[in-house]
Amino acid sequence: MAKPPSSLPPSSLRGATIAFDLDGTLVDTAPDLIGTLNVLLAQEGLPPFPLSEARPFIGRGAKWMLERGFQAAGATLEEARAPELFDRFIAHYLDHIADESRPFPGVEAALDLLRAEGARLAVCTNKLTGLSLALLDALDLTRRFDAVIGADATPACKPDPRHLTTAVAAAGGTMEKAILVGDASTDAGAARAAGAPLILVSFGYTEVPARDLGADLLIDHFDELVEGCARLLGACGE
Repeated sequence: MAKPPSSLPPSSLRGATIAFDLDGTLVDTAPDLIGTLNVLLAQEGLPPFPLSEARPFIGRGAKWMLERGFQAAGATLEEARAPELFDRFIAHYLDHIADESRPFPGVEAALDLLRAEGARLAVCTNKLTGLSLALLDALDLTRRFDAVIGADATPACKPDPRHLTTAVAAAGGTMEKAILVGDASTDAGAARAAGAPLILVSFGYTEVPARDLGADLLIDHFDELVEGCARLLGACGE
């Protein structure tokens, strides 16, 4: 269970806005995303793309996964067919969005404790907003967030800082007391460009190891998140 901050008062989180990446940070979505890819590859008579090989690149999106899946099978994804395959990917994924996807251990408890301590919560994801809400709804997570801002609801996607500033504003917060929690270089880029503290998880989807992305805090479990947020915000206050 997530632990409350041990050495800082609860007020350190009051008025804060904690923004979260979704895939690879809050939810382990790899099984259903790669599962969808492999359904489409099978329909095209191609072999499956191994989950272990695809997992670090999930943040690149469905189009990249389709291209890479074809490439790995020694086939070429014809440009004229790409839109049709993308639409089929999204349709199948939406129907199976939470077959195996689950929140990472400790997520619900950490979110509930952050809210109890007075923080606002936002999702800041390069996933489309509709897909994000469908996933969060299926996992009973939507009600825990004040805003969900996907790729289609922002002037520019992460690593552009406007994605983060849009999410924080939509949640009713201010950047002076905001933190971004993510797993990859896109999150690191957005946080740094926006001047916000950055927390990275060590278990997400990233091509560059999270420990090499210059986070203010690297966590191995969501049990560490609440105290980490309180400490970072306390340091900002000082």
